[in-house]
Amino acid sequence: MKALRDPAMPAHAMVLAAGLGTRMRENSKTQPKPLVPVQKRALIDHVLDRLADAGVANVVVNVHYFADQLEAHLQARERPRVAISDERKQLLGTGGGITKALPLLGNAPFLLVNSDSLWVERTTANLVRLAKFFDRLRMDAALLLAATGDAHGYDGSGDYALEADGRLRRRPERGSAPYVYMGVAILSPRLFDEAPRGVFGLGTLFDRAEKAGRLMGLKLEGTFLHVGTPEAIKEAEAELRRAGA
Repeated sequence: MKALRDPAMPAHAMVLAAGLGTRMRENSKTQPKPLVPVQKRALIDHVLDRLADAGVANVVVNVHYFADQLEAHLQARERPRVAISDERKQLLGTGGGITKALPLLGNAPFLLVNSDSLWVERTTANLVRLAKFFDRLRMDAALLLAATGDAHGYDGSGDYALEADGRLRRRPERGSAPYVYMGVAILSPRLFDEAPRGVFGLGTLFDRAEKAGRLMGLKLEGTFLHVGTPEAIKEAEAELRRAGA
């Protein structure tokens, strides 16, 4: 589904694509996970097409595992424009990777999408919904969430509870939560003020924003497809066929 350009849509996005993809087993032994095909198209092309259709002009992609393959593939992209954040020397984690890429992302809030996160839309495009939801005066991060029952390829215990005012509360260590974070968000550069250096996970900054009351969530309208394993590829392809996508 092609979304109409919305003035609230960030001009920049980052796609996290540097991970080792170990759960993909044989599928990622000779190629990076973002190049694994789903419906005969690379995972990362599904993600980049979704961003382009939402009106995002510039995307930063971080690379590490089989970086040369991924860079060569991305050179063919014309829409959106792709810049590379090189992590060949050291894989920096989700938080460290974004922090390294900040100079390429500008000074305004930007979209974040994991390269293995797909979803089936319903009516209004969810990236447009998220852009309209984000309020930089009240939020350092707005996360797109799926109900655990609508999350294909996911077998965890959820990540967050969603309060009536949109604030998020992280799942207790040994508990469960009704919503899973999809790896899709709008982040303010403010989130990275005084961020750790080197390798660290984005969850560290989410926890800090939660304590400050500035971590918000929006429910997905649709079905989340987490494509992290060979089995999840088949499940995602079945859902996409069912949706006519």
